Formats: sequence, C-alpha cells, structure tokens
Amino acid sequence: MNTTSGRRLTAAALTVVALATATTACSSGGSTSAKSDDGTYTVWDPYPQFAKDSAWVKLLDGCGSKAGVKIKRTAFDTSDLTNKALLAAQQDNSPDVLIVDNPVVSTLAEAGVLTTTDDNKVDTSKVEPNLLAAGQSDGKTYGTPIGANTLALYYNKDVLKAAGVDIAAIKDWPSLTAALDKVKKAGKKGITFSAIGTEEGSFQFLPWFWGSGAKLTRLDSQQGVSALSLWTGWLKKGYAPNSVINNTQTTSWQEFASGDYAFAENGTWQLANAEKAGFDYGVLPIPGASGGNAAAPTGGEFVTVPVQGDTGRYATAQKLVSCLTSADNLYNTDTTLSYVAPTSVVRDKQVAADAKLKPWAEAVTSARGRTSGDLGTKYPKISEQLWKAVQSALSGAKSPQDALATAQSAVK
Repeated sequence: MNTTSGRRLTAAALTVVALATATTACSSGGSTSAKSDDGTYTVWDPYPQFAKDSAWVKLLDGCGSKAGVKIKRTAFDTSDLTNKALLAAQQDNSPDVLIVDNPVVSTLAEAGVLTTTDDNKVDTSKVEPNLLAAGQSDGKTYGTPIGANTLALYYNKDVLKAAGVDIAAIKDWPSLTAALDKVKKAGKKGITFSAIGTEEGSFQFLPWFWGSGAKLTRLDSQQGVSALSLWTGWLKKGYAPNSVINNTQTTSWQEFASGDYAFAENGTWQLANAEKAGFDYGVLPIPGASGGNAAAPTGGEFVTVPVQGDTGRYATAQKLVSCLTSADNLYNTDTTLSYVAPTSVVRDKQVAADAKLKPWAEAVTSARGRTSGDLGTKYPKISEQLWKAVQSALSGAKSPQDALATAQSAVK
C-alpha cells in the first residue's frame, strides 16, 4: 500500500472514466479540503440531492458520533466526484471515506487511490459475491457496496391483457418476441428502451448481450451478434420504436408512462414514477436467450477508504464504513435510494416489507458488475465500442455482425 504524499497517478487514472449513471444531480459545491486535525473526519459522496436535514446526512453524523468524531460531508455530482478524488490523491488530501459509483472503483484502485479491505479491515463477508465483484481488481477488494440497482422489464398489465398475453408464459427471447407481436397486432406498442450512444446505451444492452452468453472480451461472438440481431429485428418489425436510438433511460420511461407500451426496460429508480403512472404495472426480470434470468449490470455505489499519508486514520474510517453499511442502516439507506441491499438478510427484510421488490431482488441476485472479471479500466473502451456498434446496427448503417466486428477490432 502506497502511503507517500504527492503520489503520481497512473496514465489510466489521468484519463478519467466518463460513465453515465442512473442518478444525475448537480454539484453542491463547497470546500473540498479533506484534512483536519480537530477530530473531524471527511466523507465525500455523490448525493447532492440530500440536504443537511436529510436522513442520509443524519446517518453520517450519527455514525460519526458513534465513532467519537465529527463528520464533514461534501457532495458532488457523480462524474465530478471522480475528478476530485484523483486530484485530492495527488495532493495527499483524500477524504477519509469516499462513496463512489461502482464502475469507477477499478480506476481509482489502479491509480493507487484506494486501500484494500485487507488493509482497512472492512468486513465484506456478508456481501453477495456478484455485487462485491464490481469493486474487485487483481484479486483484491477495494470497498463494499452500499446498495445496488439494476434493470428489469416493467410491463403494462392492461396492454398485455388486451393483447391476450400471459406474462407467466414469457420465459425467454422467443416467447417475449411472440408477446410483442401479439401486442402490435392488438394495436398497441411493444417495447421501449434506451440505445443512446453513451454509457446508458451500453448499460441497457448488456442484459441482452450477457443473456445471449456473450462475453465483453469478444464483442463479435455469435452470441453477441444474436443479441444485437434481436434488437434490430424488433425495430424492423415495429415492435420497438426508432426513437430508442436517441432515448435516454428517462425519455424511454416517458414513452412507457404514456400507457401505450407493453414493456419498458428500466431500473429500480423508476419505482416511484411507476406508482404514479396511472395504470397497473408489473416487473419481470429480463429473460435470457434460452430461459432463466439474464445478468443485468449493477448500478450503485461502493463505500471505500482512500489511502492516507497518516495511516492512523484508518481505524476510525473503518468504524465509519462499518456503521454506514450495518444491517439496520443499509435497510433505511437503500429504501431511501431505491436500492436493493447487497446482503441477503437485509434484502429479505426489504421484500418482506414491500412485495413489489421481489422481482428486483431476483434481478440483483443475477446481476453482474460492468468491470467484473478483471476488466477494470478496460471496460470504458469496450463499452464505447459496444454502444457505437448498437447505434450502427439500429440505424441500418451496418449489419449486427459487421458492427460488432468493427467494435472488436477497435478494442484490440
């Protein structure tokens, strides 16, 4: 573990990852100074939507009191937080606790910004392995998830009933496509999703890509081509609108909220909006090509402990992390953030309190980190080529095979 001040970051870290996430907000501003010798410990988070009187900030302060210290909290926009964390590390001015979007963990870890859980003694034994993997690199773990969100299929029960579709019969791609055909013939619209040329587009395509059995290390495999062919086929047959090429997850949701669509691929963060939609809805985990639940990408943040020149601060930082991610606090925090808990005990408690979370719990159990499998800082380049391939195929510029072959060549 490198504890020298004024560390020199890796080249990969200096090219900061620009990853779009489900939650967006503006920076809250404020001081970014992370050092104090008056018993104050600093926490940086990506939740500027939470004000000083919010339950989140009260939790931070409560964990500080329990550890015998004061908390100085600064909130940033997600993308801005990564920049600030890298700059602070260069100046040996990192916060004591850093809560960061999970795909960025590998970038900060490779840069030498974060301590491992072996070093900081944070206990991750109860965290689901598939969720913890998003914060692992080269066999080491760099934090613990505070919660997870992912993707599934929302469906409009009235539209499906009118089309004579039994949701229980949808178990794989053929049965889903057959349902879309029935919906179209009934005069309604099939499915909407986001295929925009950004990380959001890759994020939404990944369940289908992984659900085919494809791997991100081989974009142009037969399985990957089948996934992109599924999407292009839906557009050609009118099961999905051409607007998906420019849709963000927000505009895609707005289409579904019109009440004309049978399905929408979207995330847990739309649950509150679903309750306001004005029609009866359900949620179905995204099916794999031949059945079962496809692996959807995990969203959500990791609680990490950055490297400090003063290693004596780690013991208190560990207490803060343990408090923030305790079973009781995870339940309350994940409910506030519309996250599914990363541990089975808390997740079961969530489902017991709200049965509508059951399909989301199933989806999270099958989910996969975008940087898992030691992709780490390779993922952003792969993702960029993937969304370009999706755009190229859906626009008709290239066949799915040619689009993914071009993407694979660019990654190499």
